[in-house]
Amino acid sequence: MNGAVVPESNDRDASVVEEICGYLTEQPPRSFFMFAGAGSGKTRTLVEVLRRLTGVVAHEHGEMLAHRLRLYGRSIRVVTYTKNAVAVISGRLGSNDLVAVSTIHSFCWELIGGFDDDIREALIADKGLQLEEAKTKAAAKARGVSDTDRRKFAEIEADIEALKAVSTFVYHPDKDTYGEGALQHSQVLDATAWLLLNRPTLQTILQDRHPIILIDESQDTMKSVLDSLMTLAEPRGSGFTLGLLGDHRQRIYMDGHVDLPGLVPSGWAKPELKMNHRSQQRIVQLINKIWATKLAGRTQPTSGVEQHHRTEKTGGTVRLFIGSTSLSTPEKRLKEAWVATQMRQTAQSDAWATPTGYQSLALEHKLVAARGDFLNVYTAMTLIDPNAAAPSGRGENTGPSAARLVLQDLAQLVACVAADGSVNDFAATEVLRRAGCLEQLPIESDQRIARAEEMHEAVVAFGAACVKPDATVAEVIAPIIEAQVFKVDARLLQQFADQTPPPPPPIPRRETETDDARRRRGWCALFEAPWAELERYRRYLAGNSELATHQVVKGSEFTHVMVVMDDEQSGGNQISYDKLFGATELGDRDLENVQAGKETTIDRSLRLLYVTCSRARETLALVLWAENPTDALKFARSESGWFAEGEILEIP
Repeated sequence: MNGAVVPESNDRDASVVEEICGYLTEQPPRSFFMFAGAGSGKTRTLVEVLRRLTGVVAHEHGEMLAHRLRLYGRSIRVVTYTKNAVAVISGRLGSNDLVAVSTIHSFCWELIGGFDDDIREALIADKGLQLEEAKTKAAAKARGVSDTDRRKFAEIEADIEALKAVSTFVYHPDKDTYGEGALQHSQVLDATAWLLLNRPTLQTILQDRHPIILIDESQDTMKSVLDSLMTLAEPRGSGFTLGLLGDHRQRIYMDGHVDLPGLVPSGWAKPELKMNHRSQQRIVQLINKIWATKLAGRTQPTSGVEQHHRTEKTGGTVRLFIGSTSLSTPEKRLKEAWVATQMRQTAQSDAWATPTGYQSLALEHKLVAARGDFLNVYTAMTLIDPNAAAPSGRGENTGPSAARLVLQDLAQLVACVAADGSVNDFAATEVLRRAGCLEQLPIESDQRIARAEEMHEAVVAFGAACVKPDATVAEVIAPIIEAQVFKVDARLLQQFADQTPPPPPPIPRRETETDDARRRRGWCALFEAPWAELERYRRYLAGNSELATHQVVKGSEFTHVMVVMDDEQSGGNQISYDKLFGATELGDRDLENVQAGKETTIDRSLRLLYVTCSRARETLALVLWAENPTDALKFARSESGWFAEGEILEIP
């Protein structure tokens, strides 16, 4: 990649559809990896291929394939990451009995659901590997195996024994399940990967149902599942053909392979989509330059297809604003409003006049929580269940299932409470009726009246508590729990009744923490958190917060975008825009990873910057709150090569 963008025909990718049709109708069919960058028309290409392969659009070889599929009762399987992507592909494809479109989680559960003995064996095997890895890691410590390590071993061993006692496993691809035998999303994927490699019967079932599988967003597909499917697709002629579509530059989940193109077998075809139909020329130039940059601390290859803008899209506005992260959150909000004013003047677009006219993107969930004023609740939820605390776009974003009482049941009851704390009895009764709370009322008249009055008193006390400005979650939910108004998850009940103090957090890089200890810290933090934060957290889960994350907008595009980067409020050590922009030096861990050729903070930060910048169609404002603004400005102006003169502004 040389950074130059040469406007040519908008149809430079026109041959790719026919190329892929050729690979899949050859005898034997040929597996492929299609590189499809941001805004390249990946979904359109996929749908056009499917229409030809299933006879919807006249295609000689496609009609022959469609005939064979119908003859044996088979179909092409399309697997993608989110429900939204399923809806988009299905909507564009229309009714087609030769194509089945689903999320990766639905696909896996369709394969293994009901095979309880096999699922149990796969999960126990996975736990055995976890135990072995934990023991190996602990034994390598300079101080030897600690008591915390031993508790971790015991926890895994207890999990294995618990799995042995499960007779039936339950799962729902779109939401969390709980109780005996309930599986997490990652467990289903891990079990599927293990069974595909260790159960020949399952391999046969898969080939008989779906001889061709096309995986969208393959860069984010869980490594274990992708590896298993790639193994089944080799050698060519095995009866199973795999097509991968994606862009490794847009990988945002840690589950995916670091360098997927480097793992594609040499015999596979590698078609490319080179156009960017979404963005104006200036934005396409920027994302090309960002990816091509060779930075200190970068280990991921600069491989990838340089994108080309459409011939009519020769404009676009990009600005970088840099300020000091030492400002308070309210001050930063005011300065970001100033940034929007500058963009309105520069781009001469009134869309920047109001926050609803442009999309604000953050690069970390914690940053959204800090800016949205629900950091205490968010932090607690990540400790209770790190897999469900943040919206993923995968399914229903309802938060940890164990916290259903505060996230769903009481949210409906809050709507019945007026500003003065009074409760609308009619509306509250309807909430209780829908939740099934009234079904358990005693039959005998006096007992029924007494129980109804007890529940009413609890609801009244709840209403009075939830409007108190300084009320904690524990104070608000106490009357509801004590009166047993709702059916409450046993995990919440147990933690609420436990009056012991939370365990101390582990010392980073020196101590490991058991899952039980982590969850206990989370519950204690939740009970102490301000009740008022819960409503803001719920809006965030629903995707209604003013600031969105790259996970939530995965695959989306917006006319005007503001990207906010702030390490100080993001927390953690996985991402650092101060390091990326030269405002702070690389840490020891980064240098160790560079030496070992492992992924670094720079790699992850660069990828997420690429993803968020590529969401914009017309105008893009990058806001960096830096620890050392002077050094960040120097890097941006003199070293990065990303921005032109006049595109970089210091925030006053």
